[in-house]
Amino acid sequence: MRKIVHLDMDAFYASVEARDDPRLRGRPVAVGGSPEGRGVVAAASYEARAFGVRSAMPMARALRLCPGLVIVRPDFAKYHEVSSQVMAILRSCSDLVEPLSLDEAYVDVTENRWGTAYGSLVAKELKRRIFEETRCTVSAGVAPNKFLAKIASGWRKPDGLTVISPDRVEEFLQALPVDALWGVGPVTAKKLHALGLKRVVDIRQFDIEELRLHVGSLADWLRQLSYGDDPRPVVAHRAAKSASSETTYAQDLQDLDTIRTELARLARETAEWLEKKQLAGRTVTIKVRYADFTTVTRSHTLSRPTCDADVISSWAAELLHRTQAGRRPVRLLGARVNGLVEHSAL
Repeated sequence: MRKIVHLDMDAFYASVEARDDPRLRGRPVAVGGSPEGRGVVAAASYEARAFGVRSAMPMARALRLCPGLVIVRPDFAKYHEVSSQVMAILRSCSDLVEPLSLDEAYVDVTENRWGTAYGSLVAKELKRRIFEETRCTVSAGVAPNKFLAKIASGWRKPDGLTVISPDRVEEFLQALPVDALWGVGPVTAKKLHALGLKRVVDIRQFDIEELRLHVGSLADWLRQLSYGDDPRPVVAHRAAKSASSETTYAQDLQDLDTIRTELARLARETAEWLEKKQLAGRTVTIKVRYADFTTVTRSHTLSRPTCDADVISSWAAELLHRTQAGRRPVRLLGARVNGLVEHSAL
């Protein structure tokens, strides 16, 4: 039986800022852009969350919800530095570390360098070392698989530790709402509720064919998770699947030439990243978000992978003709390349 620990730093960006500026401690803090422009919340302290402030929320709305909100501009170099410290601590325990983002990772501690047999003790020590080195807290979940460990880490935030031992899995699942299942967002949750599926265990008895009619291929995965079954291993080195660059503009773009110029810049940024990483991609995709927040994507698959900036930017420009850019104000632009392979594989 595997022992998986999922660790999630608590309000990461906001916690780092409060660590470095004592005046922010205990206050509602949002890290992000200016409310006067198109700024959004990148992270919110727990004091701010009490007012309903959440990440990805427009900063102007966050201020309406919490007039006393303290807004701090993000310092990503600092967050990367703290993240590197955290990941180094995790790797001092096990080679099997799978980062999901700057502030979140899985660790398989079934066999670990510390020779500790109990996952709960490993998690406690990881939490202690992370706080000692970074002065930021982290919540941890320990379970036999990734699905359960991730849910457990969010159970007692902040600075929590929840352990789901093998003999407690069924008890845990019996009380779990379907909203907690991997891959179930608000839309899917609404569909499941409409079918009378409120708890995870309700899915076990529901006709699988009918479930497929409503949620498609996700049905089989949900059925598997309803039994607490998640065979996915912790993957230490995950190859990049895509490269992208995007920008949200303070003022809507309306002139087509300006939009083309901006999209070409983003496409070339993506190509430069590919070249730097010695990667190439086969599918070019652009993303356009209009002023009313409607978002469209357009894609083209090339005959062979490339990292050539001219090729990628040319196809991005061609794909732009398949949108209403220039006829509708544009709020956001993005350029992405998928289907990545190493240069040596070409």
